[in-house]
Amino acid sequence: MRSLVRYLLKNHAFVLFVLLETLALVMVFNYNSFQKAKYLNSSSRLTGNVYNMFHSVTGYFGLAGVNEELAGENARLRTLLENHGGKIAGVDTMFVFAGETNTVFRFVPAMVISNSVNRPSNYITLNKGSKDGIKPDQGIISPKGIVGVVAQVSESYSMGLSLLNRRWSVSAKLQKSGYYGSLIWQENDYRYAGLTEIPLHVEIAKGDTVVTSGYSSIFPEGILVGTISNFSRPDGDNYYSIEVELAVDFKSLSYVEIIENQDKQEINELKNMLRDAPGID
Repeated sequence: MRSLVRYLLKNHAFVLFVLLETLALVMVFNYNSFQKAKYLNSSSRLTGNVYNMFHSVTGYFGLAGVNEELAGENARLRTLLENHGGKIAGVDTMFVFAGETNTVFRFVPAMVISNSVNRPSNYITLNKGSKDGIKPDQGIISPKGIVGVVAQVSESYSMGLSLLNRRWSVSAKLQKSGYYGSLIWQENDYRYAGLTEIPLHVEIAKGDTVVTSGYSSIFPEGILVGTISNFSRPDGDNYYSIEVELAVDFKSLSYVEIIENQDKQEINELKNMLRDAPGID
């Protein structure tokens, strides 16, 4: 301890310079949007490269499970094609469900190179970025269901908030009745989340399917979220307390798809026009 004190006293000018330089850099990045964006871009690229190298080694040992997952996805798409009588038009990674919706969603496949499940706010890192057309606020799904939403993008990588993140919620509904609410992770278990705002007069049962409502411009309607595993009627409350078992196993994520809503800009422009209209709060 004495040696440390003597070193600091002897080199106090250099130590003071380092502290002030660090403080100056923090202020530059925090209060200047351009420098902050460049820093986030560079750090995301560096982190992505490290994760990508690590994943290239560890991913080899999970190839059997990945192949099984991809085979199941191929079977699901073939079934979907047959059920629609060949009315699905495919252009690269874009699929249009003819006769059902006027909204066009583009699906970009991506590989998970980093993922966490045991933190209050969990994130997922993908090997696709702005050069692949990825932008913030695009949805992330897997063959089994909803995963999260893109938060930050660099040239080659993107980082998203997973469903296991209290900073983000998704609009979900009961497939049987159509009643919708907000799905929020409770931080207790990576396998479960809570569905709120479902009125007590709605009939629900364990095993009922929960899907995306389609009321946001991020996800199409009907993507699987999970199933009801438990529910109760809290005293003095008008809504159920519902526990949902998530369809996605976040500990075994390998490949996902990023969703781009081609009509999102037009939808947001309409929302902004309504919000800025006189007499409307």
